[in-house]
Amino acid sequence: MAIDLVTKFEPYVDEMFTTEAKKSLVTNNDFTWTGAHTVKVYKISTATMNDYDREGTNEGNSRYGTVASLNATTEELTLTKDRSFTFAIDKMDKDETAQQLAGASALARQEREVIIPEVDTYVFNKMCTGAGNTPSAIELTETNIYDEILKATEALDDAEAPDTGRVLIVTPTTYKLLKQCPDITLDSDVAQEQRLQGVIAMVDGLSVVKVPAKRLPAQFGFMVCHKVATVAPAKLEDYKVHSDPPGISGDLVEGRIVYDAFVLENKKNAIYYQAVTAE
Repeated sequence: MAIDLVTKFEPYVDEMFTTEAKKSLVTNNDFTWTGAHTVKVYKISTATMNDYDREGTNEGNSRYGTVASLNATTEELTLTKDRSFTFAIDKMDKDETAQQLAGASALARQEREVIIPEVDTYVFNKMCTGAGNTPSAIELTETNIYDEILKATEALDDAEAPDTGRVLIVTPTTYKLLKQCPDITLDSDVAQEQRLQGVIAMVDGLSVVKVPAKRLPAQFGFMVCHKVATVAPAKLEDYKVHSDPPGISGDLVEGRIVYDAFVLENKKNAIYYQAVTAE
């Protein structure tokens, strides 16, 4: 006797695991690109200190010293990333997949699985290449990881970077070393607001943020940084779902994002990037 067995499709999508954006704690939006493609930032020099000539014995007519001029140079910050995507979802495909293939949910998936990882990857790469402190690559172990982090905080201290608001970016591999290091006590008592931004612990006043390795350079070990150093504008984030546009029976999804990241010249020493040796 022949029996036809039933094949059943569940109204469920096996979504990929993705992580939320990680750049908000380590970048700022201090400048606006509204109405402009390029922003120029001034860098102003200072004057040297002199011993005041109370007796008036020095040459010249000023007891304060030789009058100097201040230099006013500029940095140009020009947006370079203008990215887009588009796809269509046929009306019958939407109907015959139990509404699982739909424009709005597909757009959310695109943002979660493609856009956020791309922007994070670009920003972190710009921070690593623009860091003011880039010691030679080393092998990080559970015995030396704490000393290396202390070197990073010392470098930021010497650069007079702000004491509060510093962040320690680690890969899952480096985070494992932190957990195994006998000299480190991770404080997991983190405020809910910080957890929503990706902070998982505190160590020596640094907010620890764990970032997937695929969003970081290949030899990334860790990075200690402060958000004042990096400007990461997203000038345009434009996403649309068109229902039954000309030529398509269904949804047409379009998106465009204009963004970039800039490490400021006078603040680059607020970034310390430690690479690891290739395996």
